[in-house]
Amino acid sequence: MNDRAAKRGVENAVPMDQEISTNWTENPDVAIVGAGSAGIAAARRLLASGLTVMVLEARHRIGGRTVTRRFKGHPVDLGAHWLHAGPINPLVKLGRLRGEPLRRAPVNGHFFVRGRPGTATERAALDRAFDRADRAMTQAAKAREDQPAADVLPPMGPQGRRVAAIHGLVSGRPLDEVSLHDFPSMEYSDNLFIAGGLGAYVGRLAHHLPVRLGTAVHGVDWSGEGVRLETSAGTLRARTVIVTAPMAVLQREAIRFAPALPHPVAEAINGFTQGVYEHVILHWPDSPFRGADRLASLTGTHRQPPGLLTRIDGTPFHFFELDQPTASSFDRRDAHAPYRYARAVLAEQFGHRAIRHLAAMHGTAWRHDPWSRASWAVVPPGLYAIRDSLKASVGERIWFAGEALSRAQWGTAGGAWEEGERAAGEIAAQLR
Repeated sequence: MNDRAAKRGVENAVPMDQEISTNWTENPDVAIVGAGSAGIAAARRLLASGLTVMVLEARHRIGGRTVTRRFKGHPVDLGAHWLHAGPINPLVKLGRLRGEPLRRAPVNGHFFVRGRPGTATERAALDRAFDRADRAMTQAAKAREDQPAADVLPPMGPQGRRVAAIHGLVSGRPLDEVSLHDFPSMEYSDNLFIAGGLGAYVGRLAHHLPVRLGTAVHGVDWSGEGVRLETSAGTLRARTVIVTAPMAVLQREAIRFAPALPHPVAEAINGFTQGVYEHVILHWPDSPFRGADRLASLTGTHRQPPGLLTRIDGTPFHFFELDQPTASSFDRRDAHAPYRYARAVLAEQFGHRAIRHLAAMHGTAWRHDPWSRASWAVVPPGLYAIRDSLKASVGERIWFAGEALSRAQWGTAGGAWEEGERAAGEIAAQLR
């Protein structure tokens, strides 16, 4: 793999087709800021209720942090990929009703120690460490006082650092920066994938919705009757508005509210921290991994990636995951530093000969995307209530929705969808 190959992989990425309406709806009942999972869910629910809707999306595509691109003819997700918590995930229920190509994620993953398959004893030691950590955090979270999740981790032996790193990856921050009361609410059992990519699936759900792309909302005036939105395409008036922009974007005051939002609302928005979960997309046709969609634990070496998803959908593509500390270490380096790091880690584990056909296709940087600024929103210790506090409307004209407001599915497309439907249902009940 070299820099030119990595660059070609990015340039050759082809967007998936998206069919949406681009008409400008004058004076809709509801304006929706953002055409990600929350915005699409809200629009579908409101239209089904007989209300008029206009969705405004700053990007020149829909999907937000769910987006699928083609590499070498294969669809690959650049953002959200997992359908977590199948029994409660609305995108799973909807997918089954629609006959979408869902498949269950394998439970058993790969386990390597310095390039060799780990023994049953070594694998059992890691499983025991995870069990100890999960029991300790679940039990400690029953206490009234909140604290950093890291503070309650028990002794876990040699695998302790790995357990903490993996939990930090899926949390978006190291565990000393994550609320203990918020952490156990994450439900990661019964996971699924969808053939063709999650981003493409979300795109299908937006077919024929009234979405105006390339239209950034800069201001929301709610001083009079209804709301007035100042956008890059002009002014739009509506009876109400649902704001689905990520918390990290709102923190930068990309959208100005007049009058200013009530102090408790602004305080809740600014309470979140930036969740970071990036990945390098690798094409590795002769990798040592067998079977589709299996996680790999690589141990026994100096550098151990906290996450590696192998042979996605049975293809030669792999996700080399980067947690917040690792991703941040590349912020002042060149764009190809993450690719070189992934190559060095895999060479340390399997040897240079094993990676001679390894190539990097793309590397994500959601933390720098101007319309995301994070992979998701993280609650610091002591502030776990802010997710719920943003669910109440502001003056019965402004609603917030998105993954950040979901208690059981935060950080996921399913959580964003759930909250978009919730806000839309409340507005529909009010406007009736």
